[in-house]
Amino acid sequence: MRIAVSGGGTGGHIYPALALIREIKKRNKKASFLYIGTENGLESSIVPRENIPFKSIHITGFKRKVSFENVKTVFRFLKGVKDSKKILREFKPDVVIGTGGYVCGPVVYAAAKLGIPTVIHEQNSVPGLTNKFLSRYVDKIAVCFEEAKPFFPGEKTVMTGNPRASEVIDYKGKKGLVALGMDPYKKTVLIFGGSRGAKPINNAVIKVLAELREKPYQILYITGEVHYESILKEIELNANPENVVIKAFVHNMPEVLSGIDLAVTRAGATTLAELTALGIPSILIPSPYVTDNHQEKNARALSEHGAAEIILEKDLTGGNLVKMIDSIILDAVKHIDMRAAAKSQGVPDSADRLYQLMQELNKK
Repeated sequence: MRIAVSGGGTGGHIYPALALIREIKKRNKKASFLYIGTENGLESSIVPRENIPFKSIHITGFKRKVSFENVKTVFRFLKGVKDSKKILREFKPDVVIGTGGYVCGPVVYAAAKLGIPTVIHEQNSVPGLTNKFLSRYVDKIAVCFEEAKPFFPGEKTVMTGNPRASEVIDYKGKKGLVALGMDPYKKTVLIFGGSRGAKPINNAVIKVLAELREKPYQILYITGEVHYESILKEIELNANPENVVIKAFVHNMPEVLSGIDLAVTRAGATTLAELTALGIPSILIPSPYVTDNHQEKNARALSEHGAAEIILEKDLTGGNLVKMIDSIILDAVKHIDMRAAAKSQGVPDSADRLYQLMQELNKK
């Protein structure tokens, strides 16, 4: 089976694609892949490191306001379609899947026009412009939230979940925490603001470090590399509590996640897929700086089922964050209920579901 994959711009589009590729490689040793991304995107450095063949096209996204730049984007799209057709004719894929980002526009559209079976994967509860556009042309639409279904044609849309969920369930126990020097017998709260960190979350945590010192649980606090040095300088004024381990970044996040009891984080789709696959309760602080406020909608999809609590960034303080952490981690009944609710929203076999969908299209 020959599979062309396209997705780019952010890790939220790239990492699910890589998780899917890894899962298919396990199941089908003969499968071959080509990843099509942008020349300047994050994918151009991440994908080749995974030893996956990579080709690039030049494309930019549409501005949401009237702009001459959008005229240029139309021409770039048409050129991108032409270049994509050339790449696809050479590779001869059986299926093409787009996992999001504007690079998918010309790639998946070109595949559809060439008569190649096509799938788009929508990670968020509210789809972006590219997937809304492509939904008219593709054969199947895979979604991760039930809330996304009304945006797409019902006969094409299938609930698969996010392939990253299938990766995290391979890890068990507290090994990741022990490697960071943490106590495997203590309740553990993970606080992180995504790969780059989030300044509002960092500001709230710094103000309550002294208060956290007295808590019976331990905290793994990941600042993001951009903020790490400045936070260390602030902490020098107050001794760092022994029960708070501070890191700039953690590379083995799936292994760490398997050992935690509560997550305080943004509401990116991939993060939520990982947390629900493992049944981890969460306090979600959605980023208000994303398209269509989709993180808040992602978060509400979990909170409505009792799997998460939400603090909007405008309401975030160190005091109310600690109060909410205590209300979950120190209440055994609430914690068990939230864990069960999170687990009920997870799709741990998501990579398999997506692969089966692709196989069905290939057979047809």
